[in-house]
Amino acid sequence: MTPARTQTSGTRLLAAYSWLVFAFLYLPIAVLILYSFNGSGVGGFPPRGLTFSWYRLLFQDAAIWDAVLNSLIVAAVAVVLALAIGIPAALALDRADFAGKAFFRRLVLLPLILPGIITGLSLLMLCVFSGLELSLVTIALGHGTALIAVATTEVFAGLQKLDRRQEEASLDLGANYWQTFWRITLPNLKLSIIGAALLIFTLSMDEIAVSFFLVGRENTLPLEIWSRLRRGMTPEINAISTIIFVFSLFTIIFWYRIRTRGEAGQLAASPIIQGESA
Repeated sequence: MTPARTQTSGTRLLAAYSWLVFAFLYLPIAVLILYSFNGSGVGGFPPRGLTFSWYRLLFQDAAIWDAVLNSLIVAAVAVVLALAIGIPAALALDRADFAGKAFFRRLVLLPLILPGIITGLSLLMLCVFSGLELSLVTIALGHGTALIAVATTEVFAGLQKLDRRQEEASLDLGANYWQTFWRITLPNLKLSIIGAALLIFTLSMDEIAVSFFLVGRENTLPLEIWSRLRRGMTPEINAISTIIFVFSLFTIIFWYRIRTRGEAGQLAASPIIQGESA
């Protein structure tokens, strides 16, 4: 067999393997979306009598939408809390020299490595010890605490790519460190901060292990779905899962467009900065 034929057969084999991987990942999602329109419920194949009735029932289900609102509130608070602590932590890792810096860098990543059950249980013990009543507040605090590592790592990666000459030029022109941070550093970290916020928001909406230990009387959406699945699969679960998938898809497209425009702007500005510094 010639090398060209060997390369062609290898390429076809890799392409077939890639399609199998994509089918394994996304075919169950396609089936879930299809069955959200199944007129005969969750059973029976192929689906028959496609209908929107399950979506109508879903929009009349107050408990589901209360859980959605709770999840949105928790995710928003988690984003603010994680970024408020994660951005200074990333700046400390990138700009400051202090004793135990290497240990601190590894400690920041610990919540990402630990299983969610360990994080949730430890936060529950902290709430019990401090006398804090379990509610949406404890869930939001738990999500924000567990996701600080995401904010820190994303912003730290952005700081590694930052052109320090802009900050040096700002300081040379008379701006102090705070002015330089607000007008130069923070705008240049916009893509990293937005990316971290979207990732934290998505992970918080999907979090169930930490929420399970910190939940009070009000459920978040994953816990509401989980409690209903214990009683059996219903088409409403397929419908809300389809809506979540579509929302996630639009979020990814939104982030991709922002990142593409931001990177294009940085590439356009780079020759100007290089020319001025020369």
